[in-house]
Amino acid sequence: MNAVLSRVGGWFSRAPAQSPRGSGYATPPVRVQGFDQPLLWVSVALLAFGLVMVYSASIAMPDNPRFANYAHTHFLVRHAFSLVLAFVVALLTFQVPVATWEKVAPWLFIVSLGLLIAVLIPHVGKGVNGARRWISLGFMSFQPSELAKFSVLLYAANYMVRKMEVKERFFRAVLPMALAVAVVGVLLLAEPDMGAFMVIAVIAMGILFLGGVNARMFFLIAAVMTVAFMLMIALSDWRRERIFAYLDPWNEKYTLGKGYQLSHSLIAIGRGEIFGVGLGGSVEKLHWLPEAHTDFLLAVIGEEFGLVGVLTVIVLFLWMTRRIMHIGRQAVALDRVFAGLVAQGVGLWMGFQAFINMGVNLGALPTKGLTLPLLSYGGSAILLNLIALAVVLRIDYENRVLMRGGRS
Repeated sequence: MNAVLSRVGGWFSRAPAQSPRGSGYATPPVRVQGFDQPLLWVSVALLAFGLVMVYSASIAMPDNPRFANYAHTHFLVRHAFSLVLAFVVALLTFQVPVATWEKVAPWLFIVSLGLLIAVLIPHVGKGVNGARRWISLGFMSFQPSELAKFSVLLYAANYMVRKMEVKERFFRAVLPMALAVAVVGVLLLAEPDMGAFMVIAVIAMGILFLGGVNARMFFLIAAVMTVAFMLMIALSDWRRERIFAYLDPWNEKYTLGKGYQLSHSLIAIGRGEIFGVGLGGSVEKLHWLPEAHTDFLLAVIGEEFGLVGVLTVIVLFLWMTRRIMHIGRQAVALDRVFAGLVAQGVGLWMGFQAFINMGVNLGALPTKGLTLPLLSYGGSAILLNLIALAVVLRIDYENRVLMRGGRS
């Protein structure tokens, strides 16, 4: 593993450094110390642990008649393929200068809108459990909402850089961005995928705030978004049922309905106690806990590794989020505003989605269909997570080149 990572470090270091304006730096090659190794190691650790836990959580699924045609290693092999594909794409992504992402941000946003529309077209979008969120590519199912998170992040950062001079004026600075997010929200709610919309809304609002939008405007937007989400819940019978089930999952009215996943997630975590029942020893994954390898993977971790395992995952995500935010602040301090906002946006994305998923698994938040970044099964999510992390590592690399005296 050390030899592989050293080789990877060599690939990263040979990438041509770029200035914020896109021109190259006249600097000697930066070797392994040229990128944030601790961030890479933590990401690799989470990915490796996720691979093990996806196998543990899915190994018994072929015993279910619904998955009778699958091998016991079906989800393991597909997840491993997703990791390899995502790692290769991440290596290529690292070679792309941050200035290039700034140029293509609006176009990538338009592409993601097109895919969000395409997924709603019959015979194009793939429906599962009443939701139409995937486009079949043959070798994998692609989820456009994952690309939308990344594209909105880039677009919001690019927008704030372009509108920096009018950030104190609400209608000229904020309203156009709010309309763009609203369009994405309408398309996501049509799938429906309220969880992805929540993540995208938080990313966009976070970048607006970090970009220096007037605090009064920010809190006004936050209030409007809060009211909007409350209305979405109030006007939807099944969303209201989820809230009621969350408040009382043991009620016989909800135990076999909307509260079923939550109640079995709590049972799994309760069985784990402090040190867990051991890897592979989970009972809840044996057809009791639905989506154990995706949305409720943390519950299986809690059952098999106990409180110690859950706390370890939480600490790793806290450290990762803090590290990514630090890279973003460093870029802003070097007058690389777009790069800084992108990095901080990735930190918000990873941190908030992990927070929501953990809160759902632990019964602190209502059930919401969001995966645990880097750990849960899901090709599209893993692919876009690693692309986002590669962009952060690239930002850190360019920061280091500048701080070592790189010049255009």
